[in-house]
Amino acid sequence: MLAAVALLTAGCSGDGDGTYASAATPSVTGTATAAPTTPSATPSPLYPTNAKGCHPNGEWTTKQAVSWVRIHDDVPAAGVNTSKDPVTIDESVEGYGPLCKTVTVQVEFWKLTYGSAGAGEHTPGATEAPPDYYFDMDSVKRTELRVDGRKEQLVKPPERLYAGDRSVCVGALVAVYVGKPLKSKELPEQISTGSEGVSIGGGDVEFRTERVAEYELSPPAAPHVCSPEGKPTADPYDVPDTTGVPDPLYPTPTFSFDVNDVLRSPNYGD
Repeated sequence: MLAAVALLTAGCSGDGDGTYASAATPSVTGTATAAPTTPSATPSPLYPTNAKGCHPNGEWTTKQAVSWVRIHDDVPAAGVNTSKDPVTIDESVEGYGPLCKTVTVQVEFWKLTYGSAGAGEHTPGATEAPPDYYFDMDSVKRTELRVDGRKEQLVKPPERLYAGDRSVCVGALVAVYVGKPLKSKELPEQISTGSEGVSIGGGDVEFRTERVAEYELSPPAAPHVCSPEGKPTADPYDVPDTTGVPDPLYPTPTFSFDVNDVLRSPNYGD
């Protein structure tokens, strides 16, 4: 979020040389005059409008468009993202547009199928390293919008992708970005998450482009029981009573998924 700070100026009065009047000094009767009040400065709008009532953006770079969209979009937290929580592109407020020329915005959802080498054979103990994880990425919905800030726009997530009974090996990713649909070379090769990510959602997704304004990751519930093909091979909650393993989804330390280990969806070009 960007914030404009108003600078306030205040005057002060008193003896500039630091001396004080002595008790023997005769008193002087006069009229007290209130010091003038300095008005607060009005913050300059980040995106001021012209005579036509819009902000000129015809010469904007991709970076400028992304910065403006980032202010206006609202991606629900992955942990609570359901079919009732759409991605929202907000209407402009005073000082932020609207724009004279629309910006092309894509809202895209991907299904992430996670696999792990040697997973499902047993539940690792507290001192064991987690298996190597990787993911396959498949676009399930993409909505293209023309955005200028004159109205609110909503994009509803795919219900099945965020269903409560989805596979424990399946995660979801949504991104809001500007321009044309992302190409395969712009998609993430690595996704990092951890034990907190499993419970509340979120993570670090490294898109290979600067066109992404916002994203939200909903990680899989139990990647440690998933086969290399992304199928659960054990009950993720069937954990032996072992000291040091308080969470049935343990261990879920920070790990990376390398898409180079699997083939991407054929829906993407080079």
